[in-house]
Amino acid sequence: MRLVNPHGKEKRLKPLLLGGQELEDAKRKAQGLPRLTISSRETSDLIMLGIGAFTPLEGFMGRADWQGVCDEYRLADGTFWPIPITLSQTREEAARVTEGQDVALVDSESGELMGVLAVREQYAIDRAHECKQVFRTNDPAHPGVASVMGQGEVNLAGEVRVLSEGPYPAQYPGLYRRPAEMRKLFAEKGWGTVAALQLRNPMHRSHEYLAKIAIEICDGVLIQQILGKLKPGDIPAEVRVRAVDTLVQQYFVKDTCVQAGVPLEMRYGGPREALLHAVFRQNFGCSHLIVGRDHAGVGEYYGPFDAQKIFDEIPPGSLELKPLKIDMTFYCGRCDGMATGRTCPHGKEHQLAVSGTMLRKTLSEGGQVPDHFSRPEVLAILKEYYATLDDKVEVTLHKYAKGEK
Repeated sequence: MRLVNPHGKEKRLKPLLLGGQELEDAKRKAQGLPRLTISSRETSDLIMLGIGAFTPLEGFMGRADWQGVCDEYRLADGTFWPIPITLSQTREEAARVTEGQDVALVDSESGELMGVLAVREQYAIDRAHECKQVFRTNDPAHPGVASVMGQGEVNLAGEVRVLSEGPYPAQYPGLYRRPAEMRKLFAEKGWGTVAALQLRNPMHRSHEYLAKIAIEICDGVLIQQILGKLKPGDIPAEVRVRAVDTLVQQYFVKDTCVQAGVPLEMRYGGPREALLHAVFRQNFGCSHLIVGRDHAGVGEYYGPFDAQKIFDEIPPGSLELKPLKIDMTFYCGRCDGMATGRTCPHGKEHQLAVSGTMLRKTLSEGGQVPDHFSRPEVLAILKEYYATLDDKVEVTLHKYAKGEK
């Protein structure tokens, strides 16, 4: 069966990561270039560009693309795109660069040379406007808003050549896979329809239920962990990977799931970020994206199903990938199993809300996790992790994590 096409008019992956002699030549040349330091979010976006996950982008966006994406969900050439992919510098740093010049991009945390940007445009942006359009708020307490408002005042745009994938290949061997590699694996398995399950929390019973619904509909499920930087209090990828491996090995039919990781840094952009997840999952070969409650949300900035509704608001034909919309899930004592509001007729007194935030809060405070919240093998791994922490992790519950609507 044929997989969905990569996103964009050309319908082919466009990885920007150099290799072989071309990579060695580019690295040598980059040593003599002016250097710009880029943030962890910009580094993760650069790697996503490198592996082809952000196809059809060829670099960081110029003003026309930035404006079109913010206001109309589209690039200047009309291609659908939901969130700006930009590189920012202070006015002083930008003044050292001229249009038409090549500059080396260096990760701010590791100091590693990550890529080369051919600067074709410099432009100032209205950061508050971007926040309002993308995050639906200008509240500085929102982590995505704080990130954008903390950027430099000037964006630098142009094509990039990517020289490194950072620590991910070495840190996550067998888990870190590029889109072309995932497409090859799906083809070898004979999968034509693949549902992506986005994870930034350990896999609890609700995630398990969502994945098993998708397996009934599609040929297989890609359980894809976020490997990039998360907000304080989130559980590290290494722990989540162990938990998911254990769950899949013991509670799923063999060869129905593939686990992988993606070098993305979360923006916590709710509905808009759900669309970005859909774009790059299509590039990975997925035909569907599981969209449950509060996908990519944070706090109470978004309604529990806003990330589902937005797929009905974008122009028809924007994506080949389709959302797999599933109602709020919970464990029902009367039903004696996992259910949703569409399948369970019983009252809230019988329903146990299952959420990653609730699980993290309970474990971080040393509380007792209710029965049916997560599999015992997963809980054992998570309890082991929390036992290693010196300080209690503060986790704030929003109303959807408590099961409120």
